[in-house]
Amino acid sequence: MKAFVTGATGFIGASIVRELIREGHQVRALVRPGANRKNIAGLPLEIWEGDLLTPDRLAAGIAGCDLLFHTAADYRLWTRNPAAMYAANVEGTRAVLQGALLAGVRRAVYTSSVGTLGNPGNGVPGDETTPVTFRDMVGDYKKSKFQAERVAEEFVPRGLPLVIVNPSTPVGILDIKPTPTGKIIVDILNRAMPAYLDTGLNLIDVEDCARGHLLAAEKGRVGEKYILGNQNLTLREIFQTLEVISGVPAPKVRLPYPPILLAAYVNEAFSRLTGVEPLIPLNGVLMARKFMFFDSSKAIRELGLPQTPVAQALTKAVAWFRANGYVKKVNGKR
Repeated sequence: MKAFVTGATGFIGASIVRELIREGHQVRALVRPGANRKNIAGLPLEIWEGDLLTPDRLAAGIAGCDLLFHTAADYRLWTRNPAAMYAANVEGTRAVLQGALLAGVRRAVYTSSVGTLGNPGNGVPGDETTPVTFRDMVGDYKKSKFQAERVAEEFVPRGLPLVIVNPSTPVGILDIKPTPTGKIIVDILNRAMPAYLDTGLNLIDVEDCARGHLLAAEKGRVGEKYILGNQNLTLREIFQTLEVISGVPAPKVRLPYPPILLAAYVNEAFSRLTGVEPLIPLNGVLMARKFMFFDSSKAIRELGLPQTPVAQALTKAVAWFRANGYVKKVNGKR
């Protein structure tokens, strides 16, 4: 079968592309002109130049494809131009799924986020049914993804065979940008994170996450959501694991929340004046109030979502960052 993949040069998208190729599928990859193509260089696929804001071009690219994987998104904790983020994430999703509907694809998989789901925040894991409203969303990224997920849901009664997946926090290879979580790993490896806030995340190997997308296309029930996650860990536990893997001492100082929040507000105001990305993203600090723990049992039960040990995924991430020049040399070693 032929699959159309948006976000193919990105972290999750590039792993999906590789998984599709391994299974013998043909791949047509949506790539923005001028985008960094390192993650898909040398792979046997068709490049389709365009972006999320060119509906006609998207529809033409999806035409003739059996599967759609819409993973592309504007993922930033801070932006000076929120309108561009909403255009890409909300209207871009509408354009992609409209193209898929017109093309008559056999199955469409939309990549949302656990950030759009309900979460008690007190260490009790949320799942696909935990109550949530738009008011629970922190920051423009989560707000735009929440709205995009509502757009995606509208296509199911219109006849699009759509499955929604909600990845938790992927880690591993090909984190080229890197993602905010990848940046935390890089900062630790570069000894640039002396302290931390008390919070928690659900981690999953990015290759398991990619496999989950293909399983959703194969086994997922139309109109259903599936959390693609694995292990719930506090930030301190993640750091301790990274220390064992990398040999770099983990941050030991846990900072109190109020002064960091104040510093984040000051950083935010300065960034809005200068356009320079804040050192302490306000939305990141606000998100840290909650332990982002989730229950992936539905995806494990219905899809067969693989659960590679998170320590193994972090080991691959550390090795990839070191091999690709993200880590400074200290005493001749990375």
